[in-house]
Amino acid sequence: MEYADRPWVKHYMEWVDADLPVPECSYVELLESSLRAFGGRPAAHFLGVTQSFADIEALSARFASFLVDAGCGPGDIVAVNLPNSLQFIIAQMGALRAGCIASGLSFLLSPREMGQQLKDCGARVLVTLDRTFEQKFMRIRDEMPGLTHVVVTNIADFLPGYKRVLGRLAGRIPTGRIVPVPGKDIVPFMRIMADWPARAPKVERSPEDTCLIQYTGGTTGVPKGAELTHGNLVASIGQIAQWLKQGRGRHVYCCAFPYFHIAGAAMSMHALSTGNAQIVIPDPRDTRYICREMRRYSPTSMFNVPSLYHMLLREPAFHALAFSSFEGCLAAAAPFAAETYRELETATRGAQVGSGYGLTEAAGFLTLDLYGGRKKIGASGVPVQNTRIKLVDLDTGTQEVPQGQEGQIIARGPQVMKGYYRNAEETALALREFEGERWLYTGDVGRMDEDGYLFVVDRVKDMVNVGGYKVFSRLVEDVLNEHPAVQRCAVLGVPNPDRPGSELVKAAVELTPAYGDRPGRGLSGELVKHCRENLAAYEVPTVFEFVTELPLTAVGKVDKKAIR
Repeated sequence: MEYADRPWVKHYMEWVDADLPVPECSYVELLESSLRAFGGRPAAHFLGVTQSFADIEALSARFASFLVDAGCGPGDIVAVNLPNSLQFIIAQMGALRAGCIASGLSFLLSPREMGQQLKDCGARVLVTLDRTFEQKFMRIRDEMPGLTHVVVTNIADFLPGYKRVLGRLAGRIPTGRIVPVPGKDIVPFMRIMADWPARAPKVERSPEDTCLIQYTGGTTGVPKGAELTHGNLVASIGQIAQWLKQGRGRHVYCCAFPYFHIAGAAMSMHALSTGNAQIVIPDPRDTRYICREMRRYSPTSMFNVPSLYHMLLREPAFHALAFSSFEGCLAAAAPFAAETYRELETATRGAQVGSGYGLTEAAGFLTLDLYGGRKKIGASGVPVQNTRIKLVDLDTGTQEVPQGQEGQIIARGPQVMKGYYRNAEETALALREFEGERWLYTGDVGRMDEDGYLFVVDRVKDMVNVGGYKVFSRLVEDVLNEHPAVQRCAVLGVPNPDRPGSELVKAAVELTPAYGDRPGRGLSGELVKHCRENLAAYEVPTVFEFVTELPLTAVGKVDKKAIR
């Protein structure tokens, strides 16, 4: 197999173009066309409140008008520091319609991390919750002289008055105290919605202009801001829409990825620019709420991490849903385990179940499972339209590896970022020349079979060096996760005191409730036996640590950076 031959193309569905024409336009042009064409259609369902596309058009125009009056325009950055909410959608779309750059800022960050990201991107405007303002922003308020405006909201601002009162009385709606801050204009979100005109400015944006600055998870170091262009987003939206055969104005999406993460941002922006409704999920851990919303609004598609699907499969209300209009489930961030795949297919009455592989630097997906076609359990599908993928050697990254052999994944496509914002050094490491072209070096290890199906094996920096042998932590984790005692696990390398330069394989294990009172040598021995039956001898963990709960990232993946 030659990667350049694109062997995966022959497996494409009949409606998919191997080389998809990408419109020469900005994301805002797609968005505004959709807002006008589908004005009367529901755009977002949030805590029992539905906003139409006409509502989003008017409210985001008010936010854009506010930004212009605040002196913001092309190149200025608006950081949106909110959970999934109507306010997030309005602020992000308003920023883009004003010609600004939007940047998602996790509301889960510590004050220090929040300040670092705001300084790194040089945000002019921050949109945040009143509680975050009081508990976090006030601790870092003097560290960002370039930040001129702070827009403050409460999660319940768009709810009817009686719901806000009852929620606050019951303690379900937290609030924060708002005070003046010297040198900053503090503006209530709802005052913008009431006082500024619903007239968006006419700002020309080209496909090459930056649309989003999305920060990576920082699993291997300090988070970096991936600079995604309007063209990147337009290409990604076109790829997904055609691949999943999803037309305009006829779908309802249920996506629990946070909007400050690329997966949540991409799917929300996809829905808004194609006239499709979205169910806004503020807390992905609340599976009962997700099921209630699914029963109420009958989604056609779901997009989540595999761990959330696993949680939903343990929720009785999920199995009680009719799934009459349901078309499929898509997972990102990790492939489905075979058991979860089969369970989900059964629970959703035979709907399409698939996974994909992507990253922040690629505005979403690089590969997707075939929709209605052949799937291979454990694979993350095949490269999507206009996308080329190669596997190169792990040591130098300069030689292609043979088909079936592990190598670093590198990619080219119209969805690949233009670089890391204000970080030339990291950009040069990620976007490198290979055979005369610029490729994205993902830092992920994979292998590709003869049909072009990609199997993601590990992160380059998560590999463990055991006496010169490379151990892929993901492979060991997959084996451990098959044992009934293991709820979650993380495999890492720790220095081997007897062999300088070599490592030991260590497994941190969160036990299932049935095994929670059994940690100790007996269980360690049981897990070692299980691993020896399924792994090479050098891959078997020699150190086990049983923990009550493993830390997770915002999207539900085990956080190895925190574990280290």
